[in-house]
Amino acid sequence: MTLENAQNQVDEWIKTFGVRYFGELTNLAILTEEVGELARIMARTYGDQSFKKSDLKAELADEMADVLWVLICLANQTGVNLTDAFEKNMQKKTARDSERHLQNTKL
Repeated sequence: MTLENAQNQVDEWIKTFGVRYFGELTNLAILTEEVGELARIMARTYGDQSFKKSDLKAELADEMADVLWVLICLANQTGVNLTDAFEKNMQKKTARDSERHLQNTKL
């Protein structure tokens, strides 16, 4: 699946089952919530926190997919083509950081 396919699939789902997109600010709040849920799983799986009973059913991949879903919703709502945006971002990072990390003694 490509990013374009994902954007189209989310848009079709919203139009078929979701009635309409939530407002952009609502989706931004939801994105923040979903990132928090991802952070909770990461902190408990790879960090020092222990799991609560309520966290045991959460799955890392599902939380990442939730973040991606809402990000795709925001891209669709604001007219962002994620394929183009990602390609441009990769070019920017490559131009800016092509030597930076290789020369970082901390890595």
